[in-house]
Amino acid sequence: MARTVSRLRNTKKTEPASRSTRPERGRHQLSLPVRLLAMLIGFVLMVAFAVVLAKLTLEPSPASKALVHTNLHPGRSLKAYLDQPAMRDAIKQIGGNVVLGIPFGVLVPVLAPRARGILKVLLLTASVMLLVEFAQGALITGRAFDIDDVILNTTGALIGWVLLGRRLGRAVHARKPVQAARTTKAAKAPKAPKATS
Repeated sequence: MARTVSRLRNTKKTEPASRSTRPERGRHQLSLPVRLLAMLIGFVLMVAFAVVLAKLTLEPSPASKALVHTNLHPGRSLKAYLDQPAMRDAIKQIGGNVVLGIPFGVLVPVLAPRARGILKVLLLTASVMLLVEFAQGALITGRAFDIDDVILNTTGALIGWVLLGRRLGRAVHARKPVQAARTTKAAKAPKAPKATS
């Protein structure tokens, strides 16, 4: 009798585990060919974006050499942009820097499955933009390092991630369900021998 009861208990315990070990497909997971195509398109777009970024930020500008100053104080350049008489110039400066960061927030989660989270996307964007700003300040005539540009670019990456990057990253690189992974590990673990009574 005791054996029968223990068998019934063991059967009840193992039934949900066997159901959850079936491979589950995420709601928004794409098929492998579509995911590979999405990553290829993302790579091409990232290369195109890198070319545009280099052209916009790393071309010499001798005409503006006297107007450009290094800014290490967050908010100083933003205030200068907003104090300009023509609001259009302020929108162009601020908006342009924000728009420049949006592709990072959209494309990084597609290209790098381990960098899908918002913190990793923001850290990667800030790191790349810091390198660009250092290169501007050290190597390019008529350009200078500006911490506000890095802040605005990173804000753009946040916007891109919220609007599209998060969803694209989940669709292209769907994670395995945590519960199924735990159950699979438990099923593979060696079982202790049953006690006989």
